[in-house]
Amino acid sequence: MLRRHFLLAAASLFALPAHAQTAWDNILEAARGQTVYWHAWGGDPKINDFIAYVGEQAQSRHGVKLEHVKLASTADAVARVLGERNAGTLTGGAVDLIWINGENFAAMKDQGLLFGPFAENLPNWTYVDVAGKPAVVTDFTLPTEGYESPWAMAQLVFEYDSSRLPQPPRTLEALKDWVLAHPGRFTYPQPPDYLGATFLKQVAYGTLADPSVMQAPLDEATYEQTMAPMWAWLDEVTPALWRAGKAYPQNEPALGQLLADAEIDIGFALNPGRASAEIAAGNLADSVRTFTFEGGTIGNASFVAIPFNAAHQAGAQVVANLLLDPEIQARAQDPAVLGFQTVLNLDALSPADRTRFDALELGIATLSPADLGPALLEPHGSWMVRISQDWIQRYGVAQ
Repeated sequence: MLRRHFLLAAASLFALPAHAQTAWDNILEAARGQTVYWHAWGGDPKINDFIAYVGEQAQSRHGVKLEHVKLASTADAVARVLGERNAGTLTGGAVDLIWINGENFAAMKDQGLLFGPFAENLPNWTYVDVAGKPAVVTDFTLPTEGYESPWAMAQLVFEYDSSRLPQPPRTLEALKDWVLAHPGRFTYPQPPDYLGATFLKQVAYGTLADPSVMQAPLDEATYEQTMAPMWAWLDEVTPALWRAGKAYPQNEPALGQLLADAEIDIGFALNPGRASAEIAAGNLADSVRTFTFEGGTIGNASFVAIPFNAAHQAGAQVVANLLLDPEIQARAQDPAVLGFQTVLNLDALSPADRTRFDALELGIATLSPADLGPALLEPHGSWMVRISQDWIQRYGVAQ
């Protein structure tokens, strides 16, 4: 009886004010029967399966059908919304929800292509860990201002097979020395792929005299001088990369496959639980482990945003709120599903929901939050647009 009283008290603590509840009820009513077209990267079967599960929950709980429009690049969805705006399609757009962050969010926000603000009005927003995870409200230095809603935390971790590499390099300089001593055993996805671009950011953090300059928009007057140390590092290691730097994997799954096939000895991912999830699925050897650099690694949040002209804005908000549901967040953190890190504040959850997370076995390759180390802030989006362009000119190869 006492437990039931506590649970009821906890539920009332997070109940919406009457006016907000009425507004949300109206959104739920408008959403019922809608089909939400979620444009999201489709390159990972596990993520595709998770999105399908979210769709099942949206249908059973709220009568909302979810269609996953699989993208090779988020920029494709951004271009479609921009094309519709330019053609005068101001309502009834084809894109209802986008998995987005970084320069794509910056471009859409700058051009007024987003619906909102909506995120902080979602009922499940009350569980989001704004204080402990500031990346949930800041996207590549830009305040989100409620125009996108977070659903997963990410941090760069390096993956290695401990049976072949007992002591991995834990600094950027040590990684360079190791690559030069073991030619052909390291590579990264070809930019502008997001993971390849993230590796370039990590190199920039480790080589620039003052990495904090990347928190402001790129300054053309000082760009060449600022980035010279990064290009020098890359120039030195490129001939020693997998296939002598004359070919690159296209994305994270392709990089992970090289590690699984023992073609390389060190890979990396933005999902700290990816290796454990792949081990659980039988795709990686159980001797694979993860590490981060001593000074920290790039971290960010994954978001969803709703275009200004989305045909099903109510349904899109329902899906965004569902992604913040503690049950679904716990499922995403399960390494047997995705291994994504939660955006929620576990201390804000009810005992029953907290138990969902406490019961998770994070996996033998997943670092604890303490061992992950600092999450370095993403640079301003303008840096990666320019760096990726320059990388293609210097090193890019036809795929």
